[in-house]
Formats: sequence, C-alpha cells, structure tokens
Amino acid sequence: MSRKKMLLLASLMLLLAGCQSNNENDIDSSQERSEETTEVATEISEGMEQAPLTGEMVADKVKARPVAVMVNNDSKARPQSGLHKADIVFEVLAEGDITRLLAIFHSEMPETIGPVRSSRAYFVDLAKAYDPLYVFHGWSPGAKEKIEAGEVDGINGLTYDGTLFKRASFRKAPHNSYISSANIQKGAEQLNYATKAEVEPFVFLKKGQINPLEGTALEQVKIEYSSRQVTHVEYRYDAEQKAYVRYSGGEKHMDLETKEELVAHNVFIVETSHLVVDKQGRRELDLTSGGSGVLIQNGERFDVEWKSVDGKILPYKNGEQVPLVPGKTWIQIIPDFNKVTY
Repeated sequence: MSRKKMLLLASLMLLLAGCQSNNENDIDSSQERSEETTEVATEISEGMEQAPLTGEMVADKVKARPVAVMVNNDSKARPQSGLHKADIVFEVLAEGDITRLLAIFHSEMPETIGPVRSSRAYFVDLAKAYDPLYVFHGWSPGAKEKIEAGEVDGINGLTYDGTLFKRASFRKAPHNSYISSANIQKGAEQLNYATKAEVEPFVFLKKGQINPLEGTALEQVKIEYSSRQVTHVEYRYDAEQKAYVRYSGGEKHMDLETKEELVAHNVFIVETSHLVVDKQGRRELDLTSGGSGVLIQNGERFDVEWKSVDGKILPYKNGEQVPLVPGKTWIQIIPDFNKVTY
C-alpha cells in the first residue's frame, strides 16, 4: 500500500473513533439526564405532603382532626374492624389482665371501627396529647371526670347507643358496639366539635436512612401481658414488607372485613408502673416520669428510654429523640420487661 493511501486510512479511522466517542458521550449524557428526570418524577409522584403521624407521603395534606377510638381486645372481640388503618395503636392492660386498645386514626379512616369499648382515665391521658375526637362506649369514674371536665371532646356510646353506635348481631354485648367513620363525623357536628386540625409531626427517618444507633438483629418479640395465652402478643419480622406482622393469642391478627394482616413498622415497648386501685381491678399508670423502653424497627431492636413530651410517649437516647421508620406504630405499655422475650 502506498504511503498516501496509508495516511488516508489512518485519518479515516481517527475520524470514526472520534464519532464513536462522541456518540458514547451523548448516550452517557442522555442516560444521566434520564436518571435525573426519573428522580424528579419519582419525588413528585410520591406525593405532595408527609402524613404527620406515619411519615408516609400522601397526595394531599391531611386536614382532618385525629380520631381516637377505644377498641375492645377481648378474645371474643377479635378480629376487630379498622385497626389496620390506624396510624398509632396503644395496647395497655385494663381489668382482669385483659388489654384494651387505643387506636389513633389520621392519615386514613376505615369505614367501620370496633368493637368499641369503655374508657379509662389513663387512656384519656394518652388520647388527649393528640387533641382528637375521642370515641368510646362507657367510662370508669376517673375517665368520666376527665371527659366531663373537657379534657377531650368525647363521643360516648352510652349516649348514642342505637343511633351513632350500632350493635352487631354476630357478637354479644359488650363485644358488639361499632361505629362508622360517617357517624363519627356526624357526632362531631352534632356536638359542635372542630373537625379540622394542624397536627404536629413525629420525627422520622428519611428515605433510605437507617437508625444510627447500635442495634441487635430481631426477628421476633413476644409480650405476655398475663399468664393467659389469649393476652400474649407477638411480632414477627417480614423482610419483604420491612414490617412486623402482629399475632394475638397465638393467631395472626387480621381485620374482620378485609382479612388484611395487622403490621407495625415501629414497635415501641414502654415499661412503667401499674397500680391496681379498686375492687374492680382498675389501674393507675405513670405516664409522665419516663423510663426504660425498646424500639423495634427494620429487623433490629434498640434499647432506648421513653419520655412524655406534651403528653406523647416518645423514644429517646442520649437526650435526643429517636426517629421512627415511616409507617404504622404500635406502642406496647407494660408493667415490667420480665414479660418480654426476644
């Protein structure tokens, strides 16, 4: 081959290499722009607002006032209706070593909630921190005093049995009182209660963020509220959901209507003093002094403290509030950690 032809061929090869390089750069730039666009689109599609009590993204800001409902947890009342949609649920001992549930609804409301049960003074204290519409069916003397003093805006099944509250035919009293979300709204309007509110948000981990505290891997936790097996509670970690599936009395805890399993993204176990104060077995609880706690999230257990901040029971460590994982939170209030196994 002549020298002239060789130079011409070399020039052509360099030109082609340059074109290929430019094309690759164009592809890389295009991919980067595509990824940037995807990130922005994802942020927008996730929602415009963060629900204050779950940390999850919702399409519109939740302007409704929280609703707190006393829910029966006797074995004869299970499975209950509506608990799967509660942002927060407290489980606390009542009389006879049976627990009762206080469900706080805000980011979403089920059509039906129940069975609804009677209030106790310490449940009023737990509820009022959220300034909710407080729904219950009956009360202890201590709860009656607090509610009638206006500590919460209450809707009482004793007053509205058969109107706002309906009795289910498939269960016997006192395990058959139910209320709909529509009737809660109707009751609030009848009683001239506010139905809109600004709700102070919890502290949550950001997307992709992990708890900076040193934790211990935890697949399962069991709480024995009494020697009776029906009062035993378990949470079992589901890695796919990144949540703990709840079991009550040895059975998976599910919603009556939808059959949806109850899950907790945060399980917060709180130890505090319990004192029986009358012949009926009613109790007084210390909900202000703080103490030992265990926060369970993302397959790990963290030893923390609990503090009462404006009436809310919150996890703390080294003087700093410990953030929650976005999602549902169950708060288990117990008399001592000897009732807990991991």
